[in-house]
Amino acid sequence: MPVTDIDVVRLAAGYGLLLIPLGIFLWHRVPLIGTTLVSIVRMTVQLLFIGFYLQILFDLNNIWLNIMWLAVMIAVADASILRGCDLNFRIFAIPVFVALLLGILLPVFIFLTVILYPAPALDARFLVPIFGMVLGNSLRAVIVGLQHFYDALRRREKEYFFFLSAGAGRQEALMPFLKETLQVSMAPTLANMATMGLVALPGMMTGVMIGGISPAAAIKYQIAIMIAILSGTSLAATLAVYFSLRKSLTPWGSLNRSVFTRLNQ
Repeated sequence: MPVTDIDVVRLAAGYGLLLIPLGIFLWHRVPLIGTTLVSIVRMTVQLLFIGFYLQILFDLNNIWLNIMWLAVMIAVADASILRGCDLNFRIFAIPVFVALLLGILLPVFIFLTVILYPAPALDARFLVPIFGMVLGNSLRAVIVGLQHFYDALRRREKEYFFFLSAGAGRQEALMPFLKETLQVSMAPTLANMATMGLVALPGMMTGVMIGGISPAAAIKYQIAIMIAILSGTSLAATLAVYFSLRKSLTPWGSLNRSVFTRLNQ
């Protein structure tokens, strides 16, 4: 059965579901009605714009246009991460951008060239959605990872200096913090994978089944994309910390206090 498009009338009827949360907020006098309406409007406008743009992107299918859009996606994700971490944009912008680029590109490249073969890897219909899916799922891990690493290093700076004074190299002294960071940042992704299929059907699997693919084939797609997401998330979170160390630490190994925007206000 072909996928049925949702016309404007039925989509407008779907907006009627908003009466449920708005009614709950109104009844309990929760001051979220304005925020909810603004969020819905923003979501609608942004998705409509992206929908029109992606249609143009898919129709043109120009490799340079595709690459430019990927760069825009990474730049937006970069800014979102640094806002979420309260970290100095000037210090972290480039390291986090490069970490996202390399961390996401590698698993996406393998996914497109090996798992989806013989589909054209640089085709916009495959490249942009898969890249966006892995990138979007990596954001939380990178935010949590950077925030935890630098907060822990600031709070436990004496412990870090003790390791250095005991003869440990900088990399060795930072290893306990890096270990904790990876455990904390990867926990949500691993928990999501552990309950996938039992608690909820994941997005990609649901999408391809609605598109007409059998559940057995949809499961294989979902397994492959989750492995790519796990790989991209772990690599991006790790590289974001490593690449940012050069500017976040002084030549003497101490933490540069200007890395925290909230401490400089």
